[in-house]
Amino acid sequence: MRYVSTRGQAPSLDFAGVTLAGLASDGGLYVPKSWPRFSEGEIAAMRGLPYAELAARVMQPFVGDSLTGERLRELTARAYARFAHKAVTPLVQLDEQQWLLELFHGPTLAFKDVALQLLGLFFEEFLAREDGTLTIVGATSGDTGSAAIDAVAGLDRVEIFMLHPEGRVSDVQRRQMTTVHAPNVHNIAIGGSFDDAQAMVKRIFADPTVTANHRIGAVNSINWARLMAQVVYYFAAALQLGAPERRVAFSVPTGNFGDVFAGYVAAQMGLPVARLVVATNVNDILHRALAEGDYSRGAVTATAAPSMDIQVSSNFERLLFDLAGRDGAAMAAQMAGFEASGAMRLGSSQREGAAGLFASVRADEDEMARAMRWAQENAGQILDPHTAIGLHAALASKQPADVPLVTLATAHPAKFRAAVERATGTRPSLPARVGDLFSREERFVTLPGEYEAVRDHILASAA
Repeated sequence: MRYVSTRGQAPSLDFAGVTLAGLASDGGLYVPKSWPRFSEGEIAAMRGLPYAELAARVMQPFVGDSLTGERLRELTARAYARFAHKAVTPLVQLDEQQWLLELFHGPTLAFKDVALQLLGLFFEEFLAREDGTLTIVGATSGDTGSAAIDAVAGLDRVEIFMLHPEGRVSDVQRRQMTTVHAPNVHNIAIGGSFDDAQAMVKRIFADPTVTANHRIGAVNSINWARLMAQVVYYFAAALQLGAPERRVAFSVPTGNFGDVFAGYVAAQMGLPVARLVVATNVNDILHRALAEGDYSRGAVTATAAPSMDIQVSSNFERLLFDLAGRDGAAMAAQMAGFEASGAMRLGSSQREGAAGLFASVRADEDEMARAMRWAQENAGQILDPHTAIGLHAALASKQPADVPLVTLATAHPAKFRAAVERATGTRPSLPARVGDLFSREERFVTLPGEYEAVRDHILASAA
């Protein structure tokens, strides 16, 4: 399998290459040169497989010659052995149509673990082959940081610098990052929003003062390998609900569009996805883009769902590229216009192509809270704010009665204790496997929201 950049100028790479590269050298995102596709019979044959085996089956076409099938199965078995639930991503029924896909049984209680536990192993595997090292620079709105840090802490060949917006993540999210004291882990709190942090990360990839001496890698969903691993749980859920003979819809709480784009990839591979409902909070750039064709950046509003407090959704570029005929030059021009003005109108092919599979719903704080209470009262389930926004969108989207609708439960409710308690009166407790999180010393630096300050700190601190 070869990979190309959405902006058409970066060299084509194999899977190992795109895993270590992260962002393409032309500023674009890597996507497979073509989508692999399974037949109905091949999908049906995946029923009943353990999650690690299913993951290896789904990912093998993307991995290509970079890993043997046997080695890929060894790595998926290692990655998912750390999950607290044997099913890894279990389904929970809410009513006759609504389901939850629990993605928070990994070590940091968030869906990011499903991909990042594996990504850390990929880094280790590919760097060892070339006796190389990697400096990871990432931005997090809360969950990516802790999951990435857990996955790479203590690795000899990897150093990680993680930026989070100061005061805009939950106390649990922050402590899961800042209480890890491995020598290769560096936490940075910056003034500003996640979008500001994400923009800095992209600048670092293109900054010769950094790249001249450090090989920069990514753990955000701009890294194809991470997104690829998220495709698997769409197959896992759909197979349990009757695929390939039965269509299944998904409601996905999203900020950076990575998780929902993984559903799009699953559909391109032959999974019978009836609908992908894009659930946003009041930071609704994706809702406006899909409903009105208006992809215009606004001010970021801080909410109880911080992982969705985003106004620039990086992975949306992958979808726009695919829907507009995979024209790299046209995509580069479209993104250059957006980066200059903060506004973009989707083309007719992009709008029409998206309308066939995607719907979108926006939820405010009251609607989020009502969804939490609905789940508690009707199914005895306590949801985190992001999942509640997904459930609100699922209930509002009105899918046909014979189509199961799966909401992706992206985080354990205990990561957002205060918000859950305000909505439901119940304060969820942290699972025992988290340990003494609130008694550990925090270590991080606080920097102004200025690129030069962050860049200089990384250069001064990197090995």
